[in-house]
Amino acid sequence: MDDKKRILIVDDEQINLEFFDVMLSKLGFRVEKAENGMEALDSIRKEKPDLVILDNVMPKLSGWEVTRLLKTNPDYSEYADIPIIMFSAMDDVKDKVEGLELGADDYITKPFNFSEVLARIRAVLRTRELIRQIEYREGRLRIAEEMAGAAVQVSSEVRPLLDALGSRSGAPAEEVRKIVSKLDEWERRVESWKAEADRLKTGETALAAIKRKVREHSGQ
Repeated sequence: MDDKKRILIVDDEQINLEFFDVMLSKLGFRVEKAENGMEALDSIRKEKPDLVILDNVMPKLSGWEVTRLLKTNPDYSEYADIPIIMFSAMDDVKDKVEGLELGADDYITKPFNFSEVLARIRAVLRTRELIRQIEYREGRLRIAEEMAGAAVQVSSEVRPLLDALGSRSGAPAEEVRKIVSKLDEWERRVESWKAEADRLKTGETALAAIKRKVREHSGQ
C-alpha cells in the first residue's frame, strides 16, 4: 500500500510545477500537478490529495474561488477537510486574511524560500493528522457509550423475565439462580464499562477544545 503523502501543486507557471515536483518527490511525497483552478478541482476529485498548494492568481478559477468551492460548496463537501496552502505574489495583509477566512490553512508570499515552504507543508500535515486522530478517538468514545447503553437496556429487559420465571411453580430454580448470578456479574461489568465511558465522555470536552484550538491555529 502506498503511504506517501499526496500533494497537489496548482500553478499556471510551469517552472514552479516542475520545481515542486522534483523537490517534493525527492523528499518522498507523491506529487500531482494542475495548471489552473478547473484542473485542480478535477484532480482533487480523482486523487483526493492530503494537501493542496494553490497559487492565487490563475486563469479560469483563482485560488480564492477554488478554496471557496472546496470549503463551502455542498458538491465538494467530501473534500472540504483537505488542507490548503495558498501562494500569492501579493504581500497584502487583506489578501492573506481573506484567504485564511475562506478556509486556507496557511498563506505564503512569492518569492518563497523552499525550506520555509517545506516546514509549512510538514506543519500543516502534522496538524491535519492530529485532527484525524482526535476525530477517530471521538468516534470510538461514542461507540463505547452506545454499547454500554445498549447493554444496560438488555439487562433491564432480561431481569424481569428471569424473576417471572423463577416465581413460577415447578420452574428450575437452581438454573434460574445461576442465570441470575451471571446476569448480576454482567450488570457489574456493564456498570464498570458505563463508568469508564462516562469518564472518557467527560474527556471529549477537552478533545473538542484541543481540536478547536488546532483548527484555529491552522487558520480554519
